[in-house]
Amino acid sequence: MKNLTFALLISLIIQGCAPQRNLVYFSNLPNSTNEKIQRAPELKIQKNDQLSVTLTSLNTDYNVLFASANANNSNTPVNGKAGFKVNNAGNIALPMVGEIKVEGLSLEEAQALIIQALKRQIKDPYVDLQLVNFKVTVIGEVNHPASLNVPGEQINLLEALGMAGDMTVFGKRENVLVIREEDGVRNMTRLNLNDKNVYDSPYFNLKQNDIVYVEPDKAKEKQVNPNQNLMPIISTLVSAAAVILTVVLR
Repeated sequence: MKNLTFALLISLIIQGCAPQRNLVYFSNLPNSTNEKIQRAPELKIQKNDQLSVTLTSLNTDYNVLFASANANNSNTPVNGKAGFKVNNAGNIALPMVGEIKVEGLSLEEAQALIIQALKRQIKDPYVDLQLVNFKVTVIGEVNHPASLNVPGEQINLLEALGMAGDMTVFGKRENVLVIREEDGVRNMTRLNLNDKNVYDSPYFNLKQNDIVYVEPDKAKEKQVNPNQNLMPIISTLVSAAAVILTVVLR
């Protein structure tokens, strides 16, 4: 009987020593801190981006022409806004000026380039340029996985997770995968959201078309696979039977 009690005690100790999940974001952050904020990278225009180009000038006919072309060039308005699509050559085709190369430029650089082209035909044109299809995709162990339209020009990882309903308790906060494609190259990195140093990663501030994947932990895998749920029970029963058999034989 003493052997059986000892075996059960050892079993409880082993279960108590099982690794515990850290569900706290930035758990190594001190109670008070003063750190320099990392600036979000400047947005660069990419192929397949959708740009809203609004012209304001003294010539109302030109203004209407731009507004009409802006609407007609977009089959899928985003957030109620239409726009000119950046083609595979990295250009947008605008009324009166034709195709302009905008890929790789910031919005300010592209805006200045369009204004310079329009000045050849219009006096004192003003152009408002916006990216209307900035989206990121959040999948995996979050409450509301989705492709998220970003109402602005920047979003960080925490904001994207918040828009997706935050991670479930099964999401690995220490192993969040960010997938990014730039210049035809796919880059992937894993971020640890338990660590405050994640702020310093160039992947903390997301770019358009980034994909965030939250990996499930082993507890979720056991829920999905019933055979794995049975294994600990079977192992415990076998161990208990072995202990009982040893006691009886003695």
